[in-house]
Order: sequence, then structure tokens, then C-alpha cells
Amino acid sequence: MLTEINRKTVILVSGGMDSVTALYDAVRKYQVLSGISFDYGAKHNGREIPFAASHCRHLGIPHRVISLDFINRWFTSDLLKTGGEIPEGHYAESTMKQTVVPFRNGIMMSIAAGLAESAGARGLVIAAHSGDHAIYPDCREAFMKSMGEAIRLGTYLQVDVIRPFIAMNKAEIAKRGQELGVDFSQTWSCYRGGDLHCGKCGTCVERREAFILAGIKDPTVYKEEGPLPMKPGK
Repeated sequence: MLTEINRKTVILVSGGMDSVTALYDAVRKYQVLSGISFDYGAKHNGREIPFAASHCRHLGIPHRVISLDFINRWFTSDLLKTGGEIPEGHYAESTMKQTVVPFRNGIMMSIAAGLAESAGARGLVIAAHSGDHAIYPDCREAFMKSMGEAIRLGTYLQVDVIRPFIAMNKAEIAKRGQELGVDFSQTWSCYRGGDLHCGKCGTCVERREAFILAGIKDPTVYKEEGPLPMKPGK
């Protein structure tokens, strides 16, 4: 009989706060066959993927990096190396639409589902959470539910999309990571992908805000740490 502890899974792990926490959470619940990262030409891929690899090594889990270089060449987004400047401000601001990579989650989840079934895994873990933003169409709940159903119906093993943090916000994920012993200094959020977190782009603002709300010391070194911008509508 299949139980959670012996369920074989794969996990999408970018190297950010959420996915690394999901990785540490998953190894306590499932038999994790591999962590999967995608190099799709984002400005910050070179900073975050090494952290994903490092955490997988620490946990004794194989790590795979899949190149999706066609996205950088042919897609339009300021998140990509071929795009424009990353906007500053709160993550929820409409300017963050500039960082949308068209159907990114759909593409990555489709590939990961194929890898999962090929490896004999019946679960695909993704760190989607309640704070994922409505400006990203492929983060919305309706999309995630539909994509999960498509993956289940489209695989012989009926691969489940597992979203352990779907009822949690980023501050709650930070708390969960602390409980699991995650070293958040060894994770990356900044979309600009510089030597340090810039402290001003949407992902840096969201990261800073999460630690404050969680009441956890932020181990991140930021280039700038001015006052946090107000969330739109507040």
C-alpha cells in the first residue's frame, strides 16, 4: 500500500526561499528522487541555481539542471537577460507584470511531470503558496488546479501535483524553514542577480517583508535597505 513516507516524488527547486524550504519539508515526508532546476535565461538563474544544487547535495538528493535557453531567446520578459530593467517597488505592484515569463510554470511543470513519470515518481512537489501573485497568470489557483488535473490525467502513474504551502504565506514559509533548519543565507531571491540582493526590487521587498512579519532575523546582505514600500491598496 502506498503511504506518504514511501511515495516517490520529484521537486522543483529554484534556489529561492520557498522552494528550498519545500525541499527540506519534502525529504521528511516522501522519498525524493531528485530536485529539478531550470536555467531559462533569467537574470538571477546564475545566482539561485547553485544554492539549489548545494541544498540537494547537503540532503543527498540528485540535482538536475535543465536548460530552456529558447525562453531567453524567443520570449519577452524583463526577467530575462534579453529583457529590460527589473522594476523596483512592492511585488504586488502592476509594474511587476514586466517580469512575467509567458507560461513559465506551465512549461516547467509539464517537463517535470514527464521526468517524474519516467523515474517512477507519483508526486511532483512545487512551492506554490497563498501569497503567489495574481499578476502572474500561471500562479493563479485556477491555473494550478487545472494544470494539476491535466498532469494527473496525462500520466499513467497519475502523478499528483503536491503543493504543501498552498495555505501559507511567505512569512509562514519562513517560519517553517526555520523549524526545518534551513539556512536562508544560502538562498536567493533578487531578480537582478547581482553580487548582493539589491533590496529594492519586488522580490527583495517581498523577502525582507517575510522575515519582518515572521519575526525572524534576516540573514541576507542587501545592497540597500531603505524603508519598505507600502503594498498597493494599503
